Amino acid sequence: MRAVPGLAWLEIKLFLREPLTAVFVLVLPLVVLYVLNGVFGSQPDPSVWDGHSPVDFYTSAYVALVLATIGVLSLPVHLAGYREQGVLRRFQASSLQTSTLLGAHLLVAVVIGAAAALTLTGVSILGYDATTPHDILGVLGAFLLVSVAFASLGTLLGFTLPSARAAQGLGVLLFFVFLMLGGAGPPRELLPSAMLRLSDLTPLTYAARLLRAPWLGEAWDLTATTVMVGLLLTSTTLTTWRLRAG
Repeated sequence: MRAVPGLAWLEIKLFLREPLTAVFVLVLPLVVLYVLNGVFGSQPDPSVWDGHSPVDFYTSAYVALVLATIGVLSLPVHLAGYREQGVLRRFQASSLQTSTLLGAHLLVAVVIGAAAALTLTGVSILGYDATTPHDILGVLGAFLLVSVAFASLGTLLGFTLPSARAAQGLGVLLFFVFLMLGGAGPPRELLPSAMLRLSDLTPLTYAARLLRAPWLGEAWDLTATTVMVGLLLTSTTLTTWRLRAG
């Protein structure tokens, strides 16, 4: 496991060389947050956003969106590209264990997610007077669970999808689905009933809820926790099966 930090540092540098992924993870959430704050303002509305101000509601939602984007776009593209180009076989030939590679990518997901989350939070607080997190430890715990859960999903997709292009196409599609239905776009209260049902099936909905509760000083969301833990365990189990099946 001593090789994990060095490999993670290399993977971070490779991540920063992928402009599409960097835009979706680091830039686009800030742009959309700016647009939504300009549209909805900063005054709470008891009929939407659970009674919170728009900026408080969307800040935690966009932190969750960043973590989800790393999981469904960055990691799958990278791992599928490694498989496609034979990099994984060369790693195995050099006695580098698959667990080391996965550990490095998990570390990269947490580090990149933390950097993006801090940037997003800083812009919201300094630029839009967003509420600072009430329960720092709770937010950190929710952040780690959401980050690891989506990273596990990304690992599964990376080892399952046939090519980097397929992973990129699916990742972009899931990004916009999450954006529109996961609480990072139009308020859930304004969605038609069919879209509301789809929203209830979107993991980002629960990731945002899990982060929002300690952020705004509310009770810990057990349902959202269960969904995230379920996503983590299911993805990890299927990835293990996929690797053993070859």
